[in-house]
Amino acid sequence: MSSPWYRDGLRFACTRCGGCCRGEPGYVWVREIEIASIARFLKLDVTEFTATYLRRTLRDYALIEMANGDCVFWSPGGCRIYDVRPVQCRTFPFWYEYLRSAQAWAEAARRCPGVNHGRLYLPPEIDHLAELTDL
Repeated sequence: MSSPWYRDGLRFACTRCGGCCRGEPGYVWVREIEIASIARFLKLDVTEFTATYLRRTLRDYALIEMANGDCVFWSPGGCRIYDVRPVQCRTFPFWYEYLRSAQAWAEAARRCPGVNHGRLYLPPEIDHLAELTDL
């Protein structure tokens, strides 16, 4: 088995800029345990939270987004649920789409000022984070 291209590790530190939260449509998947956690954080019951903030897809539940593509929880002050954000958000940019090559990682760096800065993540941790996101 060959070493991944990131065998020396990758640096990342979230700057809370919102670049991964704004401006383009997509899916932020949420698991049942995350739904309960976010609802509790917002002081809502799960039913009210689900009706207000989630959309049902063929696959599962995802956070709704604003008409401009921003996450429903993005605000000018940052993520309103940062401390309880979904795993998908917690593991950015260590997603398979950005780990497949150095060029893909460079694309993540163009999108996010925290990529290639901050703490060094080593391959076992990077792989673990990617696996967490692979719903």
